[in-house]
Amino acid sequence: MRKVIALFFALMCLTALSFAEEELELEDMLSGADPDIVAQTYIAPPSESDDFEMLEDEGEPSIYEKDGSILITITAGGDFTIGRDVRKRADIFGDELEKQGGDINFIFKNISDVLHQDDLTILNFEGTLTESSYIPSEKRENQFLFSAPPAWVEVLPNHSVEAVALENNHVMDHGADALADTKAALSGAGVVYSTGTELGVIDVKGVQIAMLSYLTIDRYDELWDVVPQDIANAKRFYPIVIVSFHWGNETWYYPTDNQVKMGHLAVDSGADLVLGHHSHRINPIEQYKGKYICYSLGNFCFAGNSKPSDMSSFLFQTRFRLKDGEITNEGFRIIPIRISSRTDRNDFVPTVLTKENAIDAVVSTLKENGKRLDYAVDEYPLEWAD
Repeated sequence: MRKVIALFFALMCLTALSFAEEELELEDMLSGADPDIVAQTYIAPPSESDDFEMLEDEGEPSIYEKDGSILITITAGGDFTIGRDVRKRADIFGDELEKQGGDINFIFKNISDVLHQDDLTILNFEGTLTESSYIPSEKRENQFLFSAPPAWVEVLPNHSVEAVALENNHVMDHGADALADTKAALSGAGVVYSTGTELGVIDVKGVQIAMLSYLTIDRYDELWDVVPQDIANAKRFYPIVIVSFHWGNETWYYPTDNQVKMGHLAVDSGADLVLGHHSHRINPIEQYKGKYICYSLGNFCFAGNSKPSDMSSFLFQTRFRLKDGEITNEGFRIIPIRISSRTDRNDFVPTVLTKENAIDAVVSTLKENGKRLDYAVDEYPLEWAD
């Protein structure tokens, strides 16, 4: 069985012997599509799941479940924004960091255990990792700008965040050079990023997962043809394709017609999972043709406001199973969170909700706004189905 699975991925993924060779190989494979799409690859560390059998003589966890399948658990969170606005004297994030002893890891102190139990965590990194204070002319009147020291990137791998979407309306807050700084910091920390022209690829238990990200705001007309072509090309070579969209209207609890159209188009083109963000509010989930579309995961950590009017959010978890050469989806669950450990102010510490009324408020919001959608899920399970 294992030899069959190994052969399947060897043929399907065309895995190269080195990072450089894989980049070159993918460029060749995508010739005829967008020549600017480049793959970056990261090999994930072994999962800490207790369900794995032990490999003989090695004393290390096996990637196989007891039935011979490979089970991959993915966690997706919303907007991750840290740092400050260099135009302003006030630095609410820096003030909280000082209260926490200057240790940037404080952000994850209440959520790290959850993320370490999965196989892949994806967030939307909304901001920059740069020392630059340059502000492009078109950004000078924006309400928010964000930047953080490149060294702070360590907080992501320290807490099992292996990948980020890097296509949103804040990655250019300090210009192209700062975006290059951000990419370099992420790559140096082993965090895979994806954009509309850079395909992030991560190897999880021998399964290669491809990720693409798009900023759709005011760009739908140019993306209707590009997105399906990119997804279809990626799906030819990678068994799981995840697509992230930065879309919709801020503070809305439901998607626009264009979001729904694009989300369905992504699935029709081969996407196995669609993740959305930008509204800073939670949106309902659809199950369209057997694939999940999360229209907005809300905030995960948001440094732009000392007390956002809605600090509720959730983590989305789903599982994919590989068995006998077939990938199947094994359902989902949500983990309701508040983006702060406090209710009186935002301390930038995502915290799992435990009070029943707070959890019910998240679930009821998702269900109520799901009535607007044709394929909204009926239930939002908090635990995995047996």
